[in-house]
Amino acid sequence: MANKFKSSAKVISLEQAVGKVLAHDITEIRPGQFKGPAFKKGYVVKEGDLEHLRRLGKEHLYVLHLGPDEVHEDDAAIELARALAGSGVVFNEQATEGKIALKAGRRGLLKVNVDALTAFNMVPNVTCSSRHNNVVVNEGEILAGTRAIPLVIDRGDLDQAVRVGEEAGGILRVRKMEQPDTGLIITGNEVYTGRIEDKFAPILRKKLKFHGCFVREPVFMPDDRDKIKRGIETLLSSGVGLILVAGGMSVDPDDVSRMAIADAGAEDVAYGSPVLPGAMFLYGRFGEVPVMGLPACVLYYRATVFDLMLPRVLGGERITRKDLAEMAHGGLCLNCEVCRYPVCPFGK
Repeated sequence: MANKFKSSAKVISLEQAVGKVLAHDITEIRPGQFKGPAFKKGYVVKEGDLEHLRRLGKEHLYVLHLGPDEVHEDDAAIELARALAGSGVVFNEQATEGKIALKAGRRGLLKVNVDALTAFNMVPNVTCSSRHNNVVVNEGEILAGTRAIPLVIDRGDLDQAVRVGEEAGGILRVRKMEQPDTGLIITGNEVYTGRIEDKFAPILRKKLKFHGCFVREPVFMPDDRDKIKRGIETLLSSGVGLILVAGGMSVDPDDVSRMAIADAGAEDVAYGSPVLPGAMFLYGRFGEVPVMGLPACVLYYRATVFDLMLPRVLGGERITRKDLAEMAHGGLCLNCEVCRYPVCPFGK
């Protein structure tokens, strides 16, 4: 069997290296001070460099003689990055120590084709590690890193990995998030009659404004199925791009919001999610206008199913029952004493 770990590098002593061109970066690590290339690929070794190289543990250097089916790690990293990068993903076409970082070219929702990423990493001698799927990222943030593992990679392995990325149309994408005019319907007899102060609207307005959405004045409705239906129809006729119905999402007899949403003509309605908090979440659409029914947990928890779904809806996704079912893995909030969301496992 052919040796998959062969190398076309020629080993020479330090003394022979004077005047030669380095074929790879040589990394230096000074704990707490510096980590990076002390000598970069292409550098011409000088007599005065030899003691420095010895301090880095180098008694020999590599001079490469690449065959027609071999690719240097830096050149391979560029090809890998091109195959990985989809819409909204950018990178500097200058590898550092054989690695390239892929970054967000705009603010938006990071979409990772997890199956394709797994297939990519099944190819020998390449690697790519990414951030979690469906997180909001800002322009310039690092999304993933890729490299060829050996100094010299076989062209066949490289081409196989590149094909995986190209066939996926880019394994990483950053979807632009819309900022629609948003209508709020707050339901509940106790709020409608003024017996208690509404707490929903301030919370929702803050979350929506974080994503740049204009929020209209909330509409308050009693627990009346027909009135809620008419309130939704009024918002639709006024041209909103997103509707949130807060309250009335449980199975109590007087919680009629979800029925009213159906009465108003919502399509592809999915009610109930395997996310805690947020089991009684609802998603549907009125044509191109999404509607989300929000349970009372939004009032009491900093992070709920709503925080996980809002960026995806703003990113133009049409949420399905399967999408919700897949959120069961990682969908349990630990209700920590100090909430650190989104830097936590919830929704990951």
